[in-house]
Amino acid sequence: MKILLVCLILSSGVVYSQTQPNYKNSTLPIEKRVDDLLKRMTLQEKVAQMNHLYNGDYIVDGRIDYEKLKAISDNLSYGCIEGFIYSSTKYAEVISEIQKHMIENTRLGIPVIPVAEGLHGIVQDGCTIYPQALALGTTFNPDLIYKMASLIGESAEAIGIKQLLAPDLDIARELRWGRVEETYGEDPYLNGLMGIAYINGIRNSDVACTPKHFAAHNSPMGGLNLASASLGMRQLWSIDLVPFEMAFKYSDPLSAMNAYSSWDGEPIAGSAYFMTEILRNKFGFKGYVYSDWGSIDMLRNFHMVAKDKPEAARLAIEAGIDLEAPSAETYTFSNIESLIKSNLLDIKFIDNSVRRILTVKFKLGLFDKPINNIAKSKTVVHNEASVKLARSIANESIVLLKNENVLPLNLSNYKSIAMIGPSADQVQFGDYCWSRSNENGITPLSALKSFAGEKVQVNFARGCDLWSKDTKGINEAVEVSKKSDVTIVVVGTQSASLSRDYSNSTSGEGYDLSDLSLPGAQEELIRKVYAAGKPVIVVLVSGKPLAIPWIKQNIPAIIVQFYGGEQQGNALVDILFGKENPSGKLNVSFPKSSGHLPCYYNYLPTDRGYYHEGGSSEKPGRDYVFSNPDALWNFGYGLSYTNFEFTDFSVSNEAPGINDTITINLKIRNTGKYDGKEVIQIYVRDVVGSVVTPVKQLKAFKKEFVKAGENVPVCLHLPISSLYLYNKDMQKVVEPGDFEIQIGTSSDRIIYTKSIRVGETSAATGSLQKEVQEAEKVKITGKQISVNGIVRDVQSAQMANVVVMVKGTKSKIKTDSKGRYSLKVKTGDTLVFSLKGYASKEVMVDDSGIINVLLTK
Repeated sequence: MKILLVCLILSSGVVYSQTQPNYKNSTLPIEKRVDDLLKRMTLQEKVAQMNHLYNGDYIVDGRIDYEKLKAISDNLSYGCIEGFIYSSTKYAEVISEIQKHMIENTRLGIPVIPVAEGLHGIVQDGCTIYPQALALGTTFNPDLIYKMASLIGESAEAIGIKQLLAPDLDIARELRWGRVEETYGEDPYLNGLMGIAYINGIRNSDVACTPKHFAAHNSPMGGLNLASASLGMRQLWSIDLVPFEMAFKYSDPLSAMNAYSSWDGEPIAGSAYFMTEILRNKFGFKGYVYSDWGSIDMLRNFHMVAKDKPEAARLAIEAGIDLEAPSAETYTFSNIESLIKSNLLDIKFIDNSVRRILTVKFKLGLFDKPINNIAKSKTVVHNEASVKLARSIANESIVLLKNENVLPLNLSNYKSIAMIGPSADQVQFGDYCWSRSNENGITPLSALKSFAGEKVQVNFARGCDLWSKDTKGINEAVEVSKKSDVTIVVVGTQSASLSRDYSNSTSGEGYDLSDLSLPGAQEELIRKVYAAGKPVIVVLVSGKPLAIPWIKQNIPAIIVQFYGGEQQGNALVDILFGKENPSGKLNVSFPKSSGHLPCYYNYLPTDRGYYHEGGSSEKPGRDYVFSNPDALWNFGYGLSYTNFEFTDFSVSNEAPGINDTITINLKIRNTGKYDGKEVIQIYVRDVVGSVVTPVKQLKAFKKEFVKAGENVPVCLHLPISSLYLYNKDMQKVVEPGDFEIQIGTSSDRIIYTKSIRVGETSAATGSLQKEVQEAEKVKITGKQISVNGIVRDVQSAQMANVVVMVKGTKSKIKTDSKGRYSLKVKTGDTLVFSLKGYASKEVMVDDSGIINVLLTK
């Protein structure tokens, strides 16, 4: 019987061995499997796990050259591989072959982790192209991002991809930076929620995520990619680290990527403070760190903190980077063995890194599950569900910035429509995408022609390109506009497609701008078309906010579309003609010019000027002489075709404790004639803090669909623990005191405010001013005297036309051109000094006869 059983097992193709190594036993805990595998590995095999195998070294004419692969790998299994240039089908085939080689032809049979970019869809030809990350942020709808990521994860696993190099949790606070388009916007809370939604969606499949770029990568000096970040410790912890802390707390990405940049003189790739103390010890990250490409060798050739490649490798490994992803010529981890043998690097660092990498491989099922499903990959990478979702996201991402009774358009009102501009008949997908071709998406012009059919004549002229000053086509565009009933001008920026086409890019990685005006001749095109006299709508298709004050002032309808993906054109036509009601909200503020940077909404109270006497070219002022510091459009802003009314506000607890959560209730009514979605935004202001805090911070939001004429109750929750700050000792605390809850439809459109008092506060027994006044009473005699003085501002400028009056009487005068005044009063009277825009000041008259006053804004 025993012999028969063995024969049956062998004939079935299943081979059982009592000596099977524990790491191949799927019934054992992962920790035990890793322990078993690690103790079997040679140093050479461990080092290979810390290496990324670069496809360009073994792919010849699109095929695997196994002789080269064997020569490079030395029959060792590696940590990761990629294939950015392949179609989804080709990638699946290559991954299948390489995995088979690694499992069958290496001593221990350790599979590799196939990686790919997946910022807004997988960067393999044929995969669905969703709206760019910046556009995902304008939806203010994490549920949509979760659904998108779930489909991306399913496609990735079918192809054989086991790790996606996304999401980008950087914060868009430096708008000249080309990578603004990869972020979810300028707010840390919004970015954190979007990142969590993306990671959790991907992790529905056995696919790892790689939040990047940890950390402080998003505020490069001068807006130049990879430049140093000079932000202080409090901004680092209060702003830049927040999305990462949220993501690592509420999701399990399994991997993380370091930043290229340096912070306060310390390159992140060699920083134990960032990669170990913060990432692992503070945030509890348990996965492995995948280096950004070539970032470790940059310690030597860019940051100049390592004298050679061995030292660069040592700095990175001791800091906490586990796996090096380079191009072949920048690889530094090949020096690990010599560093160990020379006692320049402790073997414990290698064992820790390899343990983390192997743990992720086991968690992803690489040792136990089929390699991939090539047949399934062909049905999920670009199916009906993904295309439909791409259009839904594109619709919700569009932001209506201005509308003076122009939109929505009614097709029956026109005989002809002009669509003009360099992006009218050109797809704009954004960076980290596999295409720039119109064959792979819907352009605005093609969507408009399809929608208009035979009913309306659609006229087109390109006018100019997206980057140069060439104006030869503008006259043609003007003529096209003149013979049309309404003109839609589509302008903006253009980004590269990864590893494919980088020509004429004005946005994306490495394409930073010194000037945020519309590139090239595009604004001149708009001005001349506008001068033709027909109604004009401007559509900005861009990877970042641009400075367009003239357009705001003169054009009656303005739409912004931050790279809407393959369904961009259809979504735009849906909005233009009212098939969909715009519901996008700005996740980045628009500046008036490059000189108005920075431009984010959550600025410190000192940082938008003091005088508030902004000037113009006709009348110079202060803060700035020829302008003012305010944004052109603020964070959270976005119009609708309908109107919403907020009522019945209530806060559940006006005196909560630090550990409480308050509930905010309200009702929202759609008072217009269109169904629509509105984003209820909750901001909080810390009234008095031990350190300077922002004027407001987004702490909760909710997107609600409300039918025309209907009333919907809304409930939001605000944990008091989220009202923390980092105090003078850099301790994360919620300080007892007053907080102002602000409810609105954007950061500058607050409808309702309510003060709450957190914890216990000491009642003030009296101010210094009152104590001084009490002391001054000893001088009061009630006699009549002459009082004179000068009124100045904080910079000692003499202030004319300040009203000086005796409190309780009608007696008043104004200061002269030199700020002087003189009047007869009685000691004990109170003088009141006032001027519009300044805080009034009251001063009690003593018998000195001289009262000089300082007025403040």
